[in-house]
Amino acid sequence: MAKKSAHVRSIRDVLRIHPEGVDLAKVDPAAAPVGPTTKAEAAKDLEAIGVELDRLQENLYAEGVGGGRRRVLVVLQGMDTSGKGGTISHVAGLMNPQGLRVVSFKKPTRAELSHDFLWRIRRQVPGPGLIGFFDRSHYEDVLVPRVDKLVPPSTWRARYRQINDFEAELAESGVTILKCFLHISPERQKERLVARLRTPEKLWKYNPSDLAVRAKWSLYQQAYADLLVTCSTDVAPWFAVPSDRKWYRNWAVAQLLLRTMRDLAPTYPEPAYDPAVELARLTEADPLR
Repeated sequence: MAKKSAHVRSIRDVLRIHPEGVDLAKVDPAAAPVGPTTKAEAAKDLEAIGVELDRLQENLYAEGVGGGRRRVLVVLQGMDTSGKGGTISHVAGLMNPQGLRVVSFKKPTRAELSHDFLWRIRRQVPGPGLIGFFDRSHYEDVLVPRVDKLVPPSTWRARYRQINDFEAELAESGVTILKCFLHISPERQKERLVARLRTPEKLWKYNPSDLAVRAKWSLYQQAYADLLVTCSTDVAPWFAVPSDRKWYRNWAVAQLLLRTMRDLAPTYPEPAYDPAVELARLTEADPLR
């Protein structure tokens, strides 16, 4: 048990992106730098995490109903097949869907493009008491435009500051932000793309354009490295989660969320009525008696 506690205490320090920079080529996507080292161990630990997360989520939801403004936003970014949807399924699935808001950001619509790039993001921020999950996010607007040269460098560079200001604004309004970069290797991505093409039930996940994006792997890795460092702040740090092994990825994100919820320590709000009085009314003057 002591070993397990040490794991829990250190995961954020181990996975956090620091301002001095990161070389993604030296970050092993198949590693298990902290926590369980086997799939069975991770599955068992995930069950325990789920029990505690469910309780803390209920507290946060009740707090929101009672007028509290706090909420949590989990941002998931990563290359195709890194497992953003799978992570949401396994981590969000541990909790009551009533207290969740899950949003998947696709290519911007014409209407969305007519606004500032943060416009569609602001509209999807979870409300008080909720835990939100973003499958892709505002970071797409400093990745795709840069790699595909859709805008001049001055435009996407300026978005770093805009994003940092936006996230600071969210934090000030009661949003706790947890950002996870799901880091996979090109070898693992190829395996998963091949599996999609060989599995009828997964064909819908494949898009021929996936190969065009894959061909720009090194460009995306550099773009990710820059945004991870530039936008890893005290109020909204980035964590690089090794994601070649799905079971480790799911455990790590769940553990990071658990630590976030523990720090928030949400509690049930005090009732605006006297429970003893209401109990007496129900037992002694029940209108249906």
